[in-house]
Amino acid sequence: MEKNELFLIGEVSKLFHISIGILRHYDKIGLLKPEYTDADTGYRYYSTRQFECLNTIRYLRALDMPLEEISLFLNNRDLDSIQALLLNQKEKVAQRQLELSIIQHKIENRLSQLSDASISEFDIIKEEAKPGRRLAALKKKLTPKSYLDLEFSIRELEQEEENTVTFLGKVGVGISCDSLLKGQYQPYEIVFIILDEEDTFKGNTIYLPPETCVTVRFQGGHEQAFGYYGRLMEYIKKNGYEISGFSKEITMIDYGLTNDVSKFVTEIQIPVSKSL
Repeated sequence: MEKNELFLIGEVSKLFHISIGILRHYDKIGLLKPEYTDADTGYRYYSTRQFECLNTIRYLRALDMPLEEISLFLNNRDLDSIQALLLNQKEKVAQRQLELSIIQHKIENRLSQLSDASISEFDIIKEEAKPGRRLAALKKKLTPKSYLDLEFSIRELEQEEENTVTFLGKVGVGISCDSLLKGQYQPYEIVFIILDEEDTFKGNTIYLPPETCVTVRFQGGHEQAFGYYGRLMEYIKKNGYEISGFSKEITMIDYGLTNDVSKFVTEIQIPVSKSL
């Protein structure tokens, strides 16, 4: 083969818009070795007959195929092999699309919750309809002085999960109906995670049907919550309601999102029904 039939690695890099580093990596792993390497200079040269192979690699990489699978195909090129390769990659792409769709939905949920938290009206008691929710819950008595005191309990809830499911507005603590009626607002008796619709969770979960809740939002975390329970209970009694479930105290914005304590937002929800 004459010298003018060979191309330096830099020339091939420009022709195929592939970095020199990647071409050297292909050489190192045996995917595409240069046609000729000058023993004196170490310069790598590629021949035109390698261009088709390099173009195939580029095409399959554009389909996000792993280099290992591309190597297997190049060593056994035929119609059955390429069909099997493409069908397998099609299934992988479909699965990845599903995963990305789930990620997009979770991002949209968090953005919606951030927007909701940012327009909070503080220290105002409201009556709100809450949708049905699925919770991962752990019955445990605790009196958190800061968000750090909840971390171990959250890890207990998530211990069997491969991926974290906790984030903004999803972690909460609660007080049982009996304790609320007795005016016992500490310690908390339940730690929970509100699961997104698309969350998979290996541990036990409970489903809460749609609820009407008496709610209040305030600036601060769990350590500032105690006094708000008395106000909510007075409102419930004054308006002839009965408590229909455990309270949900949720930090919508905390240290997970900002170091500015003045921007913390917590909501307390107590489910109620009308007295007969």
